[in-house]
Amino acid sequence: MSKRSREFQIFAKPVGALCNLRCRYCYYLEKKDLYPGRRSFLMSDEMLERFILQNIEASTEEVINFSWHGGEPLLAGIGFFRKAVAFQKKYNPSGRTIINGIQTNGTLIDEEWGRFLADENFIAGISIDGPGDLHNRFRRTADYKPALQKTLEGYEILRKNGIVSEILCVVNSDNVKHPYVVYDFFKQLGTKYLTFLPLVERTDETGSGVSPESVAAGDFGDFLISIFDEWVERDIGEIKIQIIEEAARTAFGQEHTLCIFRVNCGGVPVLEHNGDFYSCDHYVDSEHLVGNISSGTLAGFLDSEDQQAFGRAKSQTLPRYCLDCEVRSMCNGECPKNRFIATPEGEPGLNYLCQGYKKFFNHCRPFVEAIASAWRSTR
Repeated sequence: MSKRSREFQIFAKPVGALCNLRCRYCYYLEKKDLYPGRRSFLMSDEMLERFILQNIEASTEEVINFSWHGGEPLLAGIGFFRKAVAFQKKYNPSGRTIINGIQTNGTLIDEEWGRFLADENFIAGISIDGPGDLHNRFRRTADYKPALQKTLEGYEILRKNGIVSEILCVVNSDNVKHPYVVYDFFKQLGTKYLTFLPLVERTDETGSGVSPESVAAGDFGDFLISIFDEWVERDIGEIKIQIIEEAARTAFGQEHTLCIFRVNCGGVPVLEHNGDFYSCDHYVDSEHLVGNISSGTLAGFLDSEDQQAFGRAKSQTLPRYCLDCEVRSMCNGECPKNRFIATPEGEPGLNYLCQGYKKFFNHCRPFVEAIASAWRSTR
């Protein structure tokens, strides 16, 4: 019997939801309420070792990925990550490649962190929403001070140490109005990898309302179009923008690498600090708790019917409006958490961001089709 193939990326939370910032739109800080009365949210050495071993055992690819998230994962301390790397080396006797990625707000990065991350070949994602108040309006310290300067100091340490880093920009109702300012700022920082994440905050679980800070769907599409046009004109081959990379994958008939655009999801679950396994970062709740790795295994949870059904539901609940859409292959309904409005025909389950994605993907279709045509001619 052939070995089962799995593609997955587990968001490990070494300190749970703990963070040194109080970003106004953070959806994860409240997750600490799942563990009332708990004083420490630091993953124990025993749980860390179990996670490392099970993640390696569950991986069927030549490259084994570890993704450290939070909260703010750097709060676990360098000592924690030194142990993590040591366990990885201990349980990887076959010599497969291990890649560590860490998502951080950047404010805790100092020279010691820079040397460690560089020495151990970490990839770092760093959250920046733009210059000045475009960042500081929403991203503040626990005592409500601006966070951008410390973030930029951390980013510069990453750059100085040659660490591959990607900027993650949350697009909200404020910075969406300034696409060129935001993009030029990131270019001045010298970024080579860039992701834009739309802010969508529902105001209730049954209606279609969103918070004032949420990005309007049409505005998000216009924002992406403006940046795409600038990128096409000046930065092809210099900067990789994730959503453009994902759109271009359809030119080659490739599956998306980003979960929100895949036909089905379920491959990016969460492991909380105590070993609890949840179906997805946006579904960390009692309903989507699959199990705990103290009494089960990552491989077992990934292959479980609960997790598989969670993933299949994405395609099985697409409304007819999406099934008939000309850019369906680029979007596939995006993230299920955002599918809470009705189609023009009144069918439920349309993505709140549909108007924006449809604008953007149709705008870049000629570019993608040109890539596909050139690729076919070379074959």
